[in-house]
Amino acid sequence: MKYQIWIACVVTLLSSTALLAFLLPGDFAHWVQSPAIWISASCVAFGIGYTVVATLLVRRFFARPVVETAVFPAVTIVKPLHGAELALMQNLISFCQQDYPGPIQFLFGVHDSRDVALDVVRRVRTLFPNADITVVSDARLYGPNRKMSNILNMLPEARHDILVFADSDVAVEPDYLRRVIGELHQPGVGLVTCLYRGQPDSGFWGSLSADASNYQFLPSVVLGLALGMARPCFGQTLAMRRTTLEKIGGFSQFVHHLAEDHAIGEAVRLAGEKVVVPAFAVTHACVEKSAAEFVAHELRWSRTIRTVDPAGHLGSVLTHPLAFALLSVVVSGGATWAWTTVGAAIVARFALKVQMNKALKQPFAGVALVPIWDLVLFAVYLLSFFSSRVVWRGFNFTVGRDGLLIPVVEK
Repeated sequence: MKYQIWIACVVTLLSSTALLAFLLPGDFAHWVQSPAIWISASCVAFGIGYTVVATLLVRRFFARPVVETAVFPAVTIVKPLHGAELALMQNLISFCQQDYPGPIQFLFGVHDSRDVALDVVRRVRTLFPNADITVVSDARLYGPNRKMSNILNMLPEARHDILVFADSDVAVEPDYLRRVIGELHQPGVGLVTCLYRGQPDSGFWGSLSADASNYQFLPSVVLGLALGMARPCFGQTLAMRRTTLEKIGGFSQFVHHLAEDHAIGEAVRLAGEKVVVPAFAVTHACVEKSAAEFVAHELRWSRTIRTVDPAGHLGSVLTHPLAFALLSVVVSGGATWAWTTVGAAIVARFALKVQMNKALKQPFAGVALVPIWDLVLFAVYLLSFFSSRVVWRGFNFTVGRDGLLIPVVEK
């Protein structure tokens, strides 16, 4: 089916160019000779075409069947914690409510025994007295990636041979383990990772962050997977056997990486095993309360992508059709055709949002945010090129060209 998708992309691009030739004033040769109009019009045409293709592929991707396991081996769920995140209680409860007959060990870890996340763990223990919960408090650091240091401190307490690593801001459905373990049992599979959708807390910035995940990030990954160009691996879920972890040489090699999840996925592939992405998404809590928090989070994510996939990050400029449509209005002096592309870009984005909501089985809301998040995320995208500095868990880092974290020492 991949060749059919490629053909669809080429046809979309050609038809978009033909449409522009019809809409733009004068003959085709005249407007081609205007660099500003040519560039902006071509970018908006490609962006609209991309959005249409992504909308179609999203529907097909999430319609795929997901394999559920028929056997239920013992599993250790490893969750590094840090602080009392707003949705932490609900996230941990969702893991404790798994419809999974096999033994489950819940392994929680913190760096500081005074971490308030432990208060949430104690409440979870009260709600689920029969749950097998292990807590590790260990301050040792092995590199600037504190999450990986936390996991390394926890691993000696993991009792089972199937390990499921999941970030603290993730919530899942009751059939999550059945699906993940079912995919892990398929021939040649060494690691299962999951797409994630944003679940906003109340407030504008949380909603905007969720929109960024659901309508910008998710479609681009689905399209990349369909074209065979994406090699994703997300910390929201990393499920593997202990033998695979040993085969890649353990996790200590990733303590200096910003995108340690991506590096882990690449290591598994280099070891000759598959990394698979099932056709469902877990939930990622979006709890940003201010513009500063939102920008810091999105910049860290955008700069992470720039580090692990610079060509893809540069090419993703074409996934912002509304920004280029407005640019076309400016460079064309407010021509009718340019305003038409603005409307087309908004309609295409609106259609993508409708399809994503259907695929993710979530309510349709936030219509007014459709043009807003497109422009805000385009601004964040541009900002991602001006610095390699990121803020993570309150700590400042710069990111080297090799994707390694370098702590910033404040003077």
